[in-house]
Amino acid sequence: MKDIVATFRPDLFKGKTVLVSGGTSGMGLAIAQGFAALGASVIATGTSQKKLDVIARENPGIKFAMMDVRDRKAIDAFMASLHQLDVLVNAAGVAKAEVEYTEEGYMSVIDVNLNSVMRTSMAARELLAKAKGVIINTASMLSYVVDDAVPAYCASKTGVVGLTRALAHRFGPEGIRVNAIAPGYHKTAMTEPLWSDPVPAEKIRVKTALKRWGTVDDLVGTALFLASPAAVYVTATTLPVDGGYVVSGF
Repeated sequence: MKDIVATFRPDLFKGKTVLVSGGTSGMGLAIAQGFAALGASVIATGTSQKKLDVIARENPGIKFAMMDVRDRKAIDAFMASLHQLDVLVNAAGVAKAEVEYTEEGYMSVIDVNLNSVMRTSMAARELLAKAKGVIINTASMLSYVVDDAVPAYCASKTGVVGLTRALAHRFGPEGIRVNAIAPGYHKTAMTEPLWSDPVPAEKIRVKTALKRWGTVDDLVGTALFLASPAAVYVTATTLPVDGGYVVSGF
């Protein structure tokens, strides 16, 4: 990540406050680390106090806090405790292969992956308007292609693309920009069953233009760019970070 962060001015986000939901592992944590490295005051949230305590010891430059993105009252209370917010990164997400074909499984994934984006964005709106701030949502390559084992994940991530566009136009007059990142196959705990198995791992690798799996660090530069003045006229956009996987024709 050092080379990625070094691309940007080291004090780029000094004096800025960044909130990352789902920031205790994987993509969310990497993005939180990227903002912290460029001077931001970063708050990363999760739902396991035990996990938060462990991650906090490993990342002293980031504040970790409890926030359940399924709980509107908890979100409202959390936002009310903040005096400033410049960037909101909605990175909380889950997938439950096959279980998503049950109503309970389907609705639980939709709630975390899609409904929570609306909850947190609406709750943060007033603070972000004061700061002329930025929202960065997490879509997916499955916003565009299909994995029939995870129908709710596909639906929710497709929904994030549409919600990003709608919020960008609703919040735009207040100076808030809203964009999304669409990750591809990155090595995370969620994708470990695939990248740890040589057969599917190789099928995925060769389908990318860059002939490699992504890492969570590969997403950091895109998030930093979208939150920076360099993207001052970029909004309502979803940027794929998938190594060219989605547009592969084979």
